[in-house]
Amino acid sequence: MVLSADMPIQAEISNDQGLAIYKKQLSSDDIQKVQVGAHAFVVLISLSPEQALSLATRYYYQFTFTCVDGIQRSLSELIPDLLYPNQTSPSFVLKQQVSNVLHGSCRKPHHESPDALTAVDDLLEQALINPDLQPDMLIMSGDQVYTDDVAGPMLSAIHNTIEYLGLFHEELPLDIIKDSKQLLTHEKSYYQRTYLLPDDEAHENLVSVFFKAKRKPIFTSVNANNHLVSLAEVIAMYCLVWSPQLWEIEQNTPDQLSDQFVPEEFKAKFLEERKTIEEFASGLRKVRRALAHIPVYMIFDDHDVTDDWNLTRGWEEAVYNNPLAKRIIGNALIGYWLFQGWGNAPDKFHPIMNTIADYFTPRGIKKQDEFVDAMLEWSDWHYNLNSFPKIVVLDTRTQRWRSESSLVKPSGLMDWEALCELQQELINQPAVIMVSAAPVFGVKLIETIQRIFTFFGKALVVDAENWMAHKGTASVMLNIFRHYKTPPNFVILSGDVHYSFVYDISLKFRRNSPHITQITSSGIKNEFPEKLLLWFDRLNRIFFGPRSPLNWFTQRRNMKIKHRRPSEYKVRTLFNGVAVGQLKVDKNCEHVEATLLRPNGQKVQFEKK
Repeated sequence: MVLSADMPIQAEISNDQGLAIYKKQLSSDDIQKVQVGAHAFVVLISLSPEQALSLATRYYYQFTFTCVDGIQRSLSELIPDLLYPNQTSPSFVLKQQVSNVLHGSCRKPHHESPDALTAVDDLLEQALINPDLQPDMLIMSGDQVYTDDVAGPMLSAIHNTIEYLGLFHEELPLDIIKDSKQLLTHEKSYYQRTYLLPDDEAHENLVSVFFKAKRKPIFTSVNANNHLVSLAEVIAMYCLVWSPQLWEIEQNTPDQLSDQFVPEEFKAKFLEERKTIEEFASGLRKVRRALAHIPVYMIFDDHDVTDDWNLTRGWEEAVYNNPLAKRIIGNALIGYWLFQGWGNAPDKFHPIMNTIADYFTPRGIKKQDEFVDAMLEWSDWHYNLNSFPKIVVLDTRTQRWRSESSLVKPSGLMDWEALCELQQELINQPAVIMVSAAPVFGVKLIETIQRIFTFFGKALVVDAENWMAHKGTASVMLNIFRHYKTPPNFVILSGDVHYSFVYDISLKFRRNSPHITQITSSGIKNEFPEKLLLWFDRLNRIFFGPRSPLNWFTQRRNMKIKHRRPSEYKVRTLFNGVAVGQLKVDKNCEHVEATLLRPNGQKVQFEKK
């Protein structure tokens, strides 16, 4: 949670009979905190009851705060809309035998589609009446935020939040702007940040080789006009995309969002985007309530930091040799750690927390470049859940298999060492649920188009980020599936591409082939262009159907891949539309169901032929 003051906290957990099984005034052993502003403390609370909690049982929790006025107030009193009807405290259910998992990715606040996370809130409310509906957890597989693609009104709310919370400013390695405070009112701050983003003459030769043109900004997102730069901006954005609280202060109500510093030619766009942001903010009460009632796990993808993050060796050399570019990437990664990564596996981050006082102080941030270096060198973002079946969450962004022969060839999503470590996690497991931001097995037609562009040195143009784009990574991953100690049943959860599809995969010419079900979910708040997807779907069925001889020229020649059709269609295999995915499995993932939960209440089932 984020608190506006450093205050004493008491925690209580009760069972479903209302009996308190844990009650404690929390100490420094239970609370880890990072002060990021005069009125902003990021707090991680870890409770360790002496008596183990019973699995598959609903528990109720409460925090009581001693506020700055000396009065004690409970979480439920401070935020009453955190509760469902007839509740007095928020609740949760812990399960080790996983059978019902929600998953999704790609939540862009200013996309014109509705926010599918509200469907999670609807399901949890129903589960209080019918416990059989209770999902075990929510796994978010990337692009939970878009630091590189920000609407003008969102940026205005970010700047208001920075002032309201007193978020710490920083000096910037930029000639025309001394520090992040000046960035708030600079004439290029809104819709023109591409003029401020790094384009360093000292690296002009590298950039010209890498981008095939001089003077092109290092950051490649086509929507980078409001790309976040400072750590304060990143922190404010996280506070605004997960909670309605800061939208309720006067200057952040949508009709009060100021276009004072927006150039005249962009004011109409600002007004148009404000309507979309207003709709987004109106659903945040349901989103916050949902996240307070279900275990949530996350992993980054590129937009959590920036588009094409670590896509090629050339991109990395251009970015990490530029002080401002490196700072921008580092700030976004710090934000990910604070608001997403830290909570996945808190014990992993003790080495960082042991030194955190060297960087975050009550008077501001010190030695920021040093902390950015520590974040960029950190290699332990991946994690596993000791559930049944085991859940393995992959880091496909910071452990890249870089091309030694070319600056412009896509890097493999994981390098040799990371893949060997992955294989050790999988050996002798009866079944595994593996979370990969990008699909391991994508739409072959689209992968072929990406391969053609890559051949001509244009990988950045088509975001050629798929497992098959790098020969070494593809070969090792496929060999993992072929290994005789590989789990007999795999489920792969992915997103990234903004549309949904489900494959059932087996290996040819093997007597005991593992069964692999890959489930790729639509964007939570992002969609693929419908007409283009319709053509891709049609052409992919023609050229790369199960019986197509063209498959013999791909990595799939020794695989049998069957498409599941969404219940909405008789022929199509790809579904376009915002949703949260729902996975239902039996004990060893022998029976796998894939469903989409849409914000309008619709359910789309992927059915076997």
